[in-house]
Amino acid sequence: MSAVLELPRTRPTSIGFGNVIRSEWTKLRSVRSTYWTGAVAVLATVALGVAICLRWAHLFNTHQELVDGFDVTLTSLNGIYLAQVAIGTLGVLVISSEYGTGMIRATLGAVPQRRVMLAAKGVVFAGCTFVVGEILTFVTFGVGQAILGSAHVGASLGDPGVLRAVFGAGLYLTAVGMLGFGLGALIRHTAGALSAFFGLLFASSAVVDLLPTTWRNDVIKYMPANAGSQIFTVIPSHDALAPWTGLGVFCLYAVAAITAAAILIVRRDA
Repeated sequence: MSAVLELPRTRPTSIGFGNVIRSEWTKLRSVRSTYWTGAVAVLATVALGVAICLRWAHLFNTHQELVDGFDVTLTSLNGIYLAQVAIGTLGVLVISSEYGTGMIRATLGAVPQRRVMLAAKGVVFAGCTFVVGEILTFVTFGVGQAILGSAHVGASLGDPGVLRAVFGAGLYLTAVGMLGFGLGALIRHTAGALSAFFGLLFASSAVVDLLPTTWRNDVIKYMPANAGSQIFTVIPSHDALAPWTGLGVFCLYAVAAITAAAILIVRRDA
């Protein structure tokens, strides 16, 4: 009887989610677009907030009657409306740029578990956006209230609804970024994903405005920007969603895009 040579069995090695996280973090901080879009978001938020607060401080010095019913917190956070463009664009580029250059093949060669790769990208980007967004909104709020305080108008974090609004503004920017990320992963083409992002965030409200008034009033508050922006509003409109409800509705749009991308990523070629 001939002897059979048995080779030692080795267990397949696992890449590990932590290693994938570190890899995605390295890629995110190594790309020039990360710093450019981050700089645009910071400058837009702070500069616009300062400009608007300076204007209103001047008006309040001469027309004190304007103070009644005025949302001083939202005034200092108005730069969020510009910052969301930069953050959403970066969310798209985080993944669509890899498809555009073909680098995604190397990424999937190193991490064959496609959903693990997608999850790692999402976790890294969401974490970075959250930290930057919170720092940005608190700094902008402080600068804006210092300006408004010169006109004896202002708000503090201890006032009702103010801390929720400032903290929620950072959460809103994070959700905007994840919406862009989900659309980028779903469409995989930068131009197409950006078109979908801007269309969903801005054009959807314009389309709803064309509906009959009764339908429009019922639907408009569920549009992404209208719903999500309630979280950083202290004095909301009477027909708007509640702050946390509105943010939850906005997050559903992002979750839907990411879920669709997670389903399709294992069914399509890289």
